[in-house]
Amino acid sequence: MYDVIIIGAGPAGLTAAIYARRASKSVLLIEAKSYGGQIINTPHIDNYPAEPGISGFDFATKVFEQAKALGAETVFEKAVRIEDGKIKKVVTNAAVHECRAVIIATGSENRKLGVEGEDALVGRGISYCATCDGAFFRGRTVAVVGGGNTALEDALYLSELAETVYLIHRRDGFRGDDATVKLLYSRENVKLVLNSRVTKLNAEKRLKSIEVTDNDGKVTELEVNGLFVAVGRIPENQNFASLIELDSAGYAKAGEDCKTKTPGVFVAGDNRTKEVRQLVTAASDGAAAATEAVKYLNSIA
Repeated sequence: MYDVIIIGAGPAGLTAAIYARRASKSVLLIEAKSYGGQIINTPHIDNYPAEPGISGFDFATKVFEQAKALGAETVFEKAVRIEDGKIKKVVTNAAVHECRAVIIATGSENRKLGVEGEDALVGRGISYCATCDGAFFRGRTVAVVGGGNTALEDALYLSELAETVYLIHRRDGFRGDDATVKLLYSRENVKLVLNSRVTKLNAEKRLKSIEVTDNDGKVTELEVNGLFVAVGRIPENQNFASLIELDSAGYAKAGEDCKTKTPGVFVAGDNRTKEVRQLVTAASDGAAAATEAVKYLNSIA
């Protein structure tokens, strides 16, 4: 029996664990993959206070070790549902864990292009993680699809490895930070392909080229060795939809207090409805969710 079970060991979940343990509550972290969430794929973090230049993996490891040192326990299992009640049960693919409060900090997963043949080419030319797979394309030609910070950062990272980087975006402007956009324009080997989308993948055993269609219907074939997809993410809330209200995009509806419609169930991080999804706001959510969970626990004691 735990006071708090936190589903997801990304920045939000780990911060929640730190705050709950500092309030002397017993904590179990349930993580389906590896601690740190998507931040572990970021080579350099420059927008988190007091930690400029730290890698995402090093940052995540520091926070995980901090939570562990405070007494938070961790199991690597996939949470499949929550059974509500005075005693809540978190059912995973391996066990059933009991607690009095739950914080859902599951984050989000990669959104796919939806182009025919995409799944079959993952690992054979298509990737969703530039920092994971970029080294395989050193000196070659690659393309990045997307217009947000992730796509821009991927293009910058790959420009230091690849001979040519095509950046494909369906609009004529980017949603990313101005500073990152300016830096991108300074890279001579980055070629912008705007007002366009990827409509076909050409491959034999591996990806050979892509076809890009612009807003006027003109089709252009680009010979590329790799295609990095960064078109957003899908919140991982569906397993808990009976206990939390979701918006049309699947994000959990909750305010800054991270409360859901179910007493004792909270959400934190990128799976919550909010304007800004950054490392610092994930940590903020974790602190807020844990604080509210502690208040809830004290009220039912």
